[in-house]
Amino acid sequence: MQQKQMNVELRSKTGKSISRQLRGSDMVPAVVYGKGMDPIAVSIKYRDLQGVLTGDGGQNNLITLIGGGSLDQCMAIIADLQRDAVKGTYRHVDLHRINMNEKLRLTVPVVLKGAAVGVKEGGLLDLAHHELHVECLPGNIPDRIEIDITDLKIAHSIHVNEIPLPDGVKVLDNPGTPVVSILGRAKEEAAAEA
Repeated sequence: MQQKQMNVELRSKTGKSISRQLRGSDMVPAVVYGKGMDPIAVSIKYRDLQGVLTGDGGQNNLITLIGGGSLDQCMAIIADLQRDAVKGTYRHVDLHRINMNEKLRLTVPVVLKGAAVGVKEGGLLDLAHHELHVECLPGNIPDRIEIDITDLKIAHSIHVNEIPLPDGVKVLDNPGTPVVSILGRAKEEAAAEA
């Protein structure tokens, strides 16, 4: 997890036409909300938002807000990011102001490491879950959850409860859920033996 900074500007006007005007001037309309506060409408420079989203962590990066009156130096995380369906450009962002001492619930991408033995033997790799739901303090948010599949054989799986986790991170998904499996030749071999 990386900590990044992002400039925000307060805005008093809201609505579709204002949002269109902001997007036309390379700004992204956004709202900051959080526990014990009223939502605050802000705007963000498009390139600043891109900078926050690049690299490891993506939407899970901790962001220090710069400017924005009472929001200056607050910590936030991206709660929702809307994109244009055709162009892929950012249309709107919801930022969640966070307390560094309160746990968050979010999704973290799964990354596979190694080449599975079962794939080398002709099996098919099946990644059932590309991300996991976790709970942790903001300072413990992992960029990703790595799973070593080197020893994974045909007809075997790695389940949620078998994944090594960083300190302070708890997975909220069902512990018995298979995350990655090797499918394949086991059925064919059984048929040939019969």
